[in-house]
Amino acid sequence: MAKQRKTPLRTCVACRQVRPKRELVRIVRAPDGKIAIDTSGKMPGRGASVCPSADCFELAAAGALARSLQVGLDKEQIEELRACFLDLLRAASQATGAR
Repeated sequence: MAKQRKTPLRTCVACRQVRPKRELVRIVRAPDGKIAIDTSGKMPGRGASVCPSADCFELAAAGALARSLQVGLDKEQIEELRACFLDLLRAASQATGAR
């Protein structure tokens, strides 16, 4: 009999909903201090998970994201992350719509 693997779970920093790791978007603070969206889920550094919705991102950007990453985020960094996050959501919706 094959052993069942447990699905890794993460909590969204905005809405606090627990979901499988692959359903969430990971935002990471790399060891060099750069903030980026981690599409692979394997980048080194301190990470925060956010649901793939614009509402959750906005809620996280209001404070929970900076707290989770243990860094201060300025407006420019948040705008840059917002643009990348929305591009990622658009690409995902187009990929699922094409099926």
